[in-house]
Amino acid sequence: MKHFLQETDFTPQELGGIFAQARKFKQARGKATSTELAGQTWALIFARSSTRTRVSFEVGIHELGGQPLFLNPNDIQLGRGESIEDTARVLSRFVHGLIIRIPDQRDLERMANAGTVPVINAMTDFLHPCQILADVFTAAERWAGPDGDLLGALRGRKVAFLGDAAFNVANSWILGASVFGMKLVLAGPKEHAPGPEIRALLEAKGRAVDFEFTSDPFAAAAGADLVYTDVWASMGHEKEIAARQARMRPYAVTAKLFATAKADALFMHCLPAHPGEEVEQAVLDNPRSVIFDEAENRLHVQKAIMTALARK
Repeated sequence: MKHFLQETDFTPQELGGIFAQARKFKQARGKATSTELAGQTWALIFARSSTRTRVSFEVGIHELGGQPLFLNPNDIQLGRGESIEDTARVLSRFVHGLIIRIPDQRDLERMANAGTVPVINAMTDFLHPCQILADVFTAAERWAGPDGDLLGALRGRKVAFLGDAAFNVANSWILGASVFGMKLVLAGPKEHAPGPEIRALLEAKGRAVDFEFTSDPFAAAAGADLVYTDVWASMGHEKEIAARQARMRPYAVTAKLFATAKADALFMHCLPAHPGEEVEQAVLDNPRSVIFDEAENRLHVQKAIMTALARK
């Protein structure tokens, strides 16, 4: 049994297969019936709100022939003190997979270790791997074209991440870049530099700590193939927004900053975006902004992930 808790849970070869399957799902949508999850029920446990992740997983399970079951932690015994381990053991007797959005990565790992069905990380405060796989797939299909080598199109590409480089999306980009052979430069205030946990995880996985961090946003974006940003106050940090805005202002993706990237560079944001804060509206409206392609590709990539993990 296999889980998807972080980007390195799949080998590059397996990720190539997932991307190929995602491409097939995308091309065949509305034209063919899928049965990969026929007769299966997959439960979604979301301790935090969600639009893109929840909807794309529920629709994806349905399109694969399965049945999604949404569980609010406050509506099940987990919200009344039942242990994570017992919850995982009980649910494993009923459902065929668990898709979990929970703050603590360690709690997610406890759920995976105790249960007997595949577990997918739908976001923790530490990592957001489904988002990054959808992002990377979006870039790869742009660079490789409809029939090109998706993984080959990624190798050596420069990604510039601007903003909070110490939180989940940045951490997942650090892992993702190491898997796909991409060059990653993160820019943000020194107080928001990547933390020791992500460095330790890379080393534990036998991967070099080869990303760069700088406090110069223009140096990060210069010559980039892809410019990426996220909200300045992620879930759980909303009360810090005023202080964060003051610190993060120099790292907003403006049209001037985006112009320092390559002439054909892509712009990405995992959404929701706040125009006038982390990104200018002009950048969101730029023809090279692929934010809604990213959102759509959550569906196709997550269908491929579930297919790879599903018990046959």
